[in-house]
Amino acid sequence: MKIKIDDVTHPAVIAFVEEHMRNLNLLSPPESNHYLDLDALRKPDVTFWSVWDGEEVIGCGALKELDAMSGEVKSMRTSSSHLRKGIGGQILQSIIDKANERGYQNLYLETGSMEAFYPAQKLYKSYGFEFCEPFADYVEDPNCVFMRYKL
Repeated sequence: MKIKIDDVTHPAVIAFVEEHMRNLNLLSPPESNHYLDLDALRKPDVTFWSVWDGEEVIGCGALKELDAMSGEVKSMRTSSSHLRKGIGGQILQSIIDKANERGYQNLYLETGSMEAFYPAQKLYKSYGFEFCEPFADYVEDPNCVFMRYKL
């Protein structure tokens, strides 16, 4: 398994991210989906990681800069055939390490409030994230929860 910073141009990465967006669209109403599309993942304020097992993309995650002191975890996903292998934790640790390297004081995230998102919430809690109020441009939404990690 190899985790690398990625430019989101490889066809396998594009297909993986597109599947991620399709899955989120099935789980949440459009107004509650806050994922970054392919163009947004390529912007300079976003660092994107892909996880590879040979020629197969098995995970991804991103860090979006909110301001000079904070970032947001985005696009966290592990392939359904590779769940519970620690991939999500390795991606999240890469994001936390980069946030620390940049000198951020806070790392935020938004995820779903429904049962399908409980494993993600559990992962984030295990790394020290705590529930918080909406941040940046987010607003209260019954389909979303917001979390913060103090670096």
